[in-house]
Amino acid sequence: MSHGVAATVSTLIVDDEQLAREELSFLLKDFPEIDILEFASNGLEAVQLIEQLEPDLVFIDVQMPGLDGIGVIRQLREQSAVLPHFVLTTAYDNYAIEAFRLQALDYLLKPIERERLIETVSRARRIVEERQAAQDRQLPESAMQSKSMLQRSKLLVKSNNRNLIVDAQDMIFATIDDGLITVVTSHFEGHSNYRTIEELQSNLDPNLFWRVHRSFLVNINKIREVIPWFKSSFQLKMDDKKQTEIPVSRIQTKRLRSLLKI
Repeated sequence: MSHGVAATVSTLIVDDEQLAREELSFLLKDFPEIDILEFASNGLEAVQLIEQLEPDLVFIDVQMPGLDGIGVIRQLREQSAVLPHFVLTTAYDNYAIEAFRLQALDYLLKPIERERLIETVSRARRIVEERQAAQDRQLPESAMQSKSMLQRSKLLVKSNNRNLIVDAQDMIFATIDDGLITVVTSHFEGHSNYRTIEELQSNLDPNLFWRVHRSFLVNINKIREVIPWFKSSFQLKMDDKKQTEIPVSRIQTKRLRSLLKI
C-alpha cells in the first residue's frame, strides 16, 4: 500500500506481552512513515525511553504489572516531561473515558484491526506534519526575538565554594539534573544560579548556543564530532576533557542536518 511522501513519525511500542509487541510491529510495517525507535515491556522502562528518545507517538498497553499505561502518562505529566502523543491499546473497552481525560490521540481495542490502525496512523502523521510546519513558520520570528533579548558575555559559575566569572563563549555545554544546572568549560565545571535551561539560554547568543535536547544546551563551536546513532539520530561529542557525548533530540535532528549539511 502506498501512502505517498509523509512526515516521519518516531514511535515507541509499550506492552508487557512480547507477542502483542510483535503483532503491532508487524502491522506497522505497512506504514513507511512510522519509524519504530524501541520497544518497552513495562511502564518504568517506557518512562525512561520516552524521556531519552522523545518519540512523536507511543502505542501503550493500558494494563501492565507495576506502572500501567495510564500511570506512565500521569508520571510524565508530573515530571513536566515533553509528552508524545499516546495511543492506548487494551483488550477492554472500559478505559475509553479515561483515555479521553488524558487527551490520548486514540484508543485501540485488541486485537487491533488494520482499518482502525490506518485511521490512527493517518491522524498521527497529520498532527506531526502540522507541528513541523508550525515550527518552520515560527523559527525566523523566534530567532529575531532571541536576538533582541539581553545577551550576556559573562557567566557566574560556582565551583569549589568560589564564584568564578567566565566568558560565555568558553562554556562548552550546560546540563540540568534535578533542578540544578551544571556548566562545563574548557578548564573546570561548576553550577549556575539560573533556575532553568530556558532561562540560561534566553540570556545567551542564539547563534552560538543551541538547545539540542531538553536537558542540554551546547556551544556549537565546541562540538568535536557528530556520531551517528541508531534510527537516523545523532550524538554530539563535545570538546571538554571527558569528551562528553550528548544526545540530539528527534526534534532537533532536522536542524543538525541543516546546520552541518549532513
